[in-house]
Amino acid sequence: MATKHFKDSYDVVVIGGALAGMASALTLAKKGKSVLMVEQHNLPGGVATSFVRGDIEIEGTLHEMMSIGSKDCPLKIRKFFDEMGVDIDWLRVPDAYRFVDPKRNTDVVVHPGTHGDFETPAKEIADACGDKDGSLYKKVLEVLQLCNRVYDSVNILSVTHMSKVKMLLKHPDFVKTAGYSALEVLNSFKLPQQAIDILSAYWIYVGNILEDLPFTVYAVLMADYLGYGSYVPAKFSHEMSLKMAERAMEMGVQVEYGMRADKILVKDKHVCGVRLANGEVVNTRYVVCSSYPDKAYTSMIEPKEAVPEGAIKFVNAKTVGVTCFSVVMLLDKSPKELGITDYSTFYAPEGMDQRMIFDNFATEGPYKYVTSICTNLANPKASPEGTCIYSITALPRPEGWKNVTEENYQELKRKNAEYFIDIESKRLGVNLRDHILELVIEAPPTISHYTGAYRGSIYGYMHTMDDHIVARLQMGEKENFIQGLSFSGAHQISGDGMGPAVTNGRKGAKIILDMMEEDAKEAK
Repeated sequence: MATKHFKDSYDVVVIGGALAGMASALTLAKKGKSVLMVEQHNLPGGVATSFVRGDIEIEGTLHEMMSIGSKDCPLKIRKFFDEMGVDIDWLRVPDAYRFVDPKRNTDVVVHPGTHGDFETPAKEIADACGDKDGSLYKKVLEVLQLCNRVYDSVNILSVTHMSKVKMLLKHPDFVKTAGYSALEVLNSFKLPQQAIDILSAYWIYVGNILEDLPFTVYAVLMADYLGYGSYVPAKFSHEMSLKMAERAMEMGVQVEYGMRADKILVKDKHVCGVRLANGEVVNTRYVVCSSYPDKAYTSMIEPKEAVPEGAIKFVNAKTVGVTCFSVVMLLDKSPKELGITDYSTFYAPEGMDQRMIFDNFATEGPYKYVTSICTNLANPKASPEGTCIYSITALPRPEGWKNVTEENYQELKRKNAEYFIDIESKRLGVNLRDHILELVIEAPPTISHYTGAYRGSIYGYMHTMDDHIVARLQMGEKENFIQGLSFSGAHQISGDGMGPAVTNGRKGAKIILDMMEEDAKEAK
């Protein structure tokens, strides 16, 4: 039984105070629902956080946020924050990415458009491939404009129910490309391999290579990043987390830190409460759960018999997405002094062979494709003058760490970190080891231990040709196995990244609101 600390009951309990959970709480509070959000840590945000070393705050995980857009051309995440009264100081990232492949002598910096225009990135990509007559530019521009049309369709269809006939008439490009992989669509434009490689740089941000990545997912990624640019909060992702939590409390959400939800209680096939780790029971008929369905259906539902067989088949059919290995450094020189000129760099030291890299990511490393971020080039005040924050990251697959033991864990971390620092030092032409003031290594167990994420995954379930956003949207309520229970997090429909996490949280809240309507109709 709950203590006086809690109300007799809540309309909804949100389990987990990461971005998705907070987006759910905000959405539900906006609809006038009484909401309790329980978070196991003493701070909100999950991996949207920062840490302090040497009295300097350092971004923990965020590279860049998609779906923000400028003030005069806002995209859906900025719009959501504005609607909810969450005021964040957004800084535009100056470039989309630099892509370096020494095997093909490729070294190109790609800059984004601002209002859904793609002429600049198309020209830069074509020029890097030796475009002499402008024909390649036209093809690359066609690819990016196709991505944008599909992107627009996804944004509409995600909130609008539409018949298949109407969908075909109003969204022909979405329908025509939905069954094809990103590589199949790119190949249809007869692009040279070098151009395809440059257009593939972002693949790791969705955790799957282009031959098995649905074009729809690829199109959304490319249109958002290259058409509108990316942004970061001036005070790191922790600012975003804190302001979301503060606003939620202002809207009446009861936020409790240091409280872990242990069980989701079910009676007569409907949620009836939540048991906390301290034994207290909170009464509610609706739960938004941030834990992976794998964990919820195998260890959180009580009684176990309340878990339908279909739910177990559902999670067993999923492929868990990528995890993270990152070296985050505070360096004793400015970016200019170190020869660091780009905010975001994708580096394939042994060539952009995606299959080779994908297989390599299923090992303990060292990893053959990394992305480097210099925070100060988007946020000059990120660290004291004369210093900079620099991170080197790979996003390996969780299975590569299944045989790591307590005995070899530290050695493996050092081995990968040293490799990362060495290859970046070689690329930059400066010995980074001579300039390190502080260094933090984030490995898959770091993510797993801190957030409880299943197998340390940060990107939910992998988008594949068999399981992707279009298929997930079509399945809809068929994947709601227990009435009164929805999920929010990277493991939901939109998939990976901090922007999609917010979208997933909103979707989790929408499912609960729909369930409330269903229950109200049945009660009549």
